[in-house]
Amino acid sequence: MTKLHAQRAIIDRRALILRLAEVAQSDLPKMKRRGKVLETFKEALNSGRAEVRRRFDERGHGAETVRENCFLIDQLVRAVHDFAAEHEFPQGIRTAAEALSLVAVGGYGRGELSPQSDIDLLFLTPYKRTPFHEQIVEFVLYMLWDMGLKVGHATRSADECVRLGKGDLTIRTALLEMRWIWGDQPLFFDLQERFRTEIIAGSGEEFVEAKLAERDSRHTQMGDTRYVLEPNVKEGKGGLRDLHTLYWLAKYLYRVKDIGELVDMGVLSKEARRRFDKAQGFLWTVRCHLHYLTGRPEDRLTFDVQPEIAARMGYGDRAGSRGVERFMKHFFLVAKDVGDLTRLFCALAEEQQKRKPRLHLGRLLFLKRSRIEGFELDGDRLTVAAADQFQKEPVAMIRLFHAALESGVDIHPKALDLIHRNLKRIDAHLRDDPAANRLFMDILTSRRNPAVALRHMNEAGVLGRFIPDFGRVVAQMQYDMYHVYTVDEHTQHAIGILHAIEAGELKEEAPVATEIIHKVGSRRALYTAVLLHDIAKGRNGDHSVLGAEVAMKLGPRLGLSDAETETVAWLVREHLTMSRIAFKRDIYDPQTIADFVAVVQSPERLRLLLCLTVADIRAVGPTVWNGWKAGLLRELYLRAEEVMLGGLADGGRAHRVAAAQAALRTELAATGWPEADIEAHLARGYPNYWTSSDTATQLRHARLVREAEGSGAPLTVDSHVDRFRSVTEITVYTSDHPGLFSQIAGAMAVSGANIVDAKIVTLANGMALDTFWIQENDGGAFDSPAKLAKLSAAIEQVLSGRMRLDRELAARKGKLPSRASVFKVPPRVLVDNKASSTHTLIEVNGRDRPGLLYDLTAAMTRLGLQIHSAHISTYGERVVDVFYLKDVFGLKVEHGRKLDQVKDALMKALEDPAAPAKAAE
Repeated sequence: MTKLHAQRAIIDRRALILRLAEVAQSDLPKMKRRGKVLETFKEALNSGRAEVRRRFDERGHGAETVRENCFLIDQLVRAVHDFAAEHEFPQGIRTAAEALSLVAVGGYGRGELSPQSDIDLLFLTPYKRTPFHEQIVEFVLYMLWDMGLKVGHATRSADECVRLGKGDLTIRTALLEMRWIWGDQPLFFDLQERFRTEIIAGSGEEFVEAKLAERDSRHTQMGDTRYVLEPNVKEGKGGLRDLHTLYWLAKYLYRVKDIGELVDMGVLSKEARRRFDKAQGFLWTVRCHLHYLTGRPEDRLTFDVQPEIAARMGYGDRAGSRGVERFMKHFFLVAKDVGDLTRLFCALAEEQQKRKPRLHLGRLLFLKRSRIEGFELDGDRLTVAAADQFQKEPVAMIRLFHAALESGVDIHPKALDLIHRNLKRIDAHLRDDPAANRLFMDILTSRRNPAVALRHMNEAGVLGRFIPDFGRVVAQMQYDMYHVYTVDEHTQHAIGILHAIEAGELKEEAPVATEIIHKVGSRRALYTAVLLHDIAKGRNGDHSVLGAEVAMKLGPRLGLSDAETETVAWLVREHLTMSRIAFKRDIYDPQTIADFVAVVQSPERLRLLLCLTVADIRAVGPTVWNGWKAGLLRELYLRAEEVMLGGLADGGRAHRVAAAQAALRTELAATGWPEADIEAHLARGYPNYWTSSDTATQLRHARLVREAEGSGAPLTVDSHVDRFRSVTEITVYTSDHPGLFSQIAGAMAVSGANIVDAKIVTLANGMALDTFWIQENDGGAFDSPAKLAKLSAAIEQVLSGRMRLDRELAARKGKLPSRASVFKVPPRVLVDNKASSTHTLIEVNGRDRPGLLYDLTAAMTRLGLQIHSAHISTYGERVVDVFYLKDVFGLKVEHGRKLDQVKDALMKALEDPAAPAKAAE
């Protein structure tokens, strides 16, 4: 009675029918009467939706909401049908040929409707359609559409349904979920029976194959990982569609109406059923919040909605973690549960259909054996020898993954399910077991891809139990637009990339790392450092320092020597140092190299650090690594190695200048330059110029300068595409003047170029030879001929005063995507007068936006500062720009008051121009 009362509070169909009858019997003209009928239906729909929303806001139960939405639509569809049949097209006694059954299919057939979901209807007829059918169907559809509902529909006979269902997997799946709503029930029961006997019978294997292939294809399209930071709640790996797949296979193979019946049949355990319901309820709740919050059928959990949904679901901030991060961690853990359930059930489904295993030739040698390291082979998958194997021998849980990795076979889902039930046996005693730790290190340092086994261990919950510190970062997101994966997924990616480097698979992308990785003294230290480099993320404090402390404690347990443990701890502590120096410092400045060498100290550590850095950066996301970053790291490595092996440091600068000039002299002479022209060009460059670029670059510059001087052109712009480094080098040769860098930066912003590095050179003849390295926003070289022509024109127009940068950039400022606008990046300006012996370093941190570099450099120009070089790094929504500066007299900026002025001006330039406008609204 209580349930009935609750449903009537959503919609009272009897009261609705009475109101509709009054309208039908009124004297209103037909068109006005129809309008009144539609108004009555809309009122019922809107009030019903409002009540469902009120209940959801009050209780936050997605499972109830999707069923209540379904109940609401059921009642409306019935009422619309009855009104059409009784008042619009009354017929008295109908013939058998005019029978009609209204059937829900798809998600609506399952009895699930999220707030913005489509409604899928099947109008089931006996044979061919009659005029009566067409009238009723047309009225129902138009009334539902006019109410604003999104309706997918088909009008078919049972014969047509069976014929189409046999040949179309989508139609077959939709019919699998059919549910009678209204009308002629015998018609529906007949179709239901024919579907069982004519379609399902004998086609289980085909259906399982097709559905699993469909699932795999969908996973591939969605990135094939459940740990992307903007997951799709419905279609993503570990989302609702995976649960639907489980439901479809259960219905098809076991003829059940709901998952609960599988427990009674002994197919699933009560615990698995509980996890299914819990996961489904959570995902339904998240999806309902998404639909209500966006007002559209949105299934992607984007950054801009995550904080609001987290707050609505009660995830508050705590010490060391934000509410949104806690919410997303719960989401990923649920997705992992979904993966466990579907994997287990799909294995059972395969067994049910007696599928023949697909064998790879490489596995045949192993599969001839009946046992591998104490485990049985079930088909082509490894499983336990006895149900109590893990109870008697907990270390076997680690050995199972080792055996699977080394033999190249998969682990049977039943064995994984058994591991899940025995996870509590991975305790302090097992963690201290030397045999268990030996096996784990063998997995981590395997010549086969260790990431495969580690990912399986992580999904099974073993890795987090065996290394509790790693368990703390499982499913932990980093709430920004730079990181693509959760911390644990990123770590596994990094280990896989390290393996690929060692296997020579990334020779073109990382040639130096590919060469030197075979020279490292300890593979164990390197692979362990990659595993632990982010293990302390999410704690209060510097994760590099805290992670080094974890490494010092964990190393001995894993069987590492004292020297190896110390190396791992150092690598974890310094794992960001090489990228920070390469991307934020002038690596041609001897002081930069000297400082870096002082930290690294040995060639062995340098090799280890480069390999770790490459793996770490490339594992951040598919678009983060590029040739430009590879080139900077390579150059830093080679310069540091030269110093460590006794090469020239600061004291040999004069010798380096002479060597660079001699190399260029040889190249120019070989191309026919007269001796006088060569000497004139060599005299133009100051010492810094000769030590900050290679011979090939200096040769291009020489040709450009000679051509410009010969023609008397006031401005020369040259472009050179470096595809190896995924960057385009733009060289500007023109008369030097204050603000030149800022003007060029503004012209590039107008042209849509992304500056990743810049070097400013003033020659002895008073001309500026400024070089900018630019990319497209996606990290590729800025190489479109049309765009390059537009860029050259923009630079010329800006420098000649024919383009007003303030006007051109005004329209672009503040236009950040809504996803980026949710991130708050605290502005920060740091001054460093120790990093260079000749320049003041200014590091600027803030939220990226179009024209920011122009604003920053314009502010410096107004303060009379000379910019020697700029190093631009972008991390998602956050930009980190480092400038090497001198004052108007060519000296470091060291006066306290002047430095305060610089900080204030740059902090003002970092302000978002859109912020005041938003505040005014």
